[in-house]
Parts: sequence; structure tokens; C-alpha cells
Amino acid sequence: MSEATSGNGTPDMELYDLRVTVDRIEGRSVCGLKVGDYFELVNSAELRIPDGKHFCMYAIQSIAPLLPAKQRQLPAGDWLEKDSFVACPDPEERLIMKIERIRKVQLNSEDLT
Repeated sequence: MSEATSGNGTPDMELYDLRVTVDRIEGRSVCGLKVGDYFELVNSAELRIPDGKHFCMYAIQSIAPLLPAKQRQLPAGDWLEKDSFVACPDPEERLIMKIERIRKVQLNSEDLT
């Protein structure tokens, strides 16, 4: 487990860092993304895209509402605990992204709110 605090005390919460990866493209990619392209959401709210790469803002927009829930441990029966795939809203692309938890981080909630 990594620890990300800025000195305001001990960590009091745990979240997962996430990686969103283009899993497959079932249509035609008009945004220039390729299978394997990704971004990461780390330390609660930091979006990281590899140098020299991009990620379509419309694809990000479609997956963004699910990210806060995937950052948390959910009950075993919750559908979002089991399902990790999201489709881009462009019907011609049919770009499918996968949300993966890459590590658990301990954070201090006072540093975030």
C-alpha cells in the first residue's frame, strides 16, 4: 500500500488508484485512441496520461461518473464491484474501456476536502 499524505496527520481513509485502458474498438476509431491506451486516476483526483499520449475527453466523460465508486471497496454483491467495462458514447466507434484497480492508497481526508 502506498501512502499519500501532506503532513496533516495520519491517513484515515483508503481509496484505490485506477487505470482506465482501451480494451477494444469494435468500430472505427475517430479520436485516435488505440487498444492499450490508458490514463490513471491516482491519489483521489489526479488524472495522469502518459507523456506524448492523449485520451479523448468524450470517452473520459462517459467513464467519469463511475470512477468515484470504483475507487472505493464496494459490497461483494454490488454490480459495479463485478463490472469494469464502459463504452464510449460514439456509436460508430464502439470503443470499450476497462477500469482496473491498480493499488490501494491511504489518504488523509483533511488533505482532500
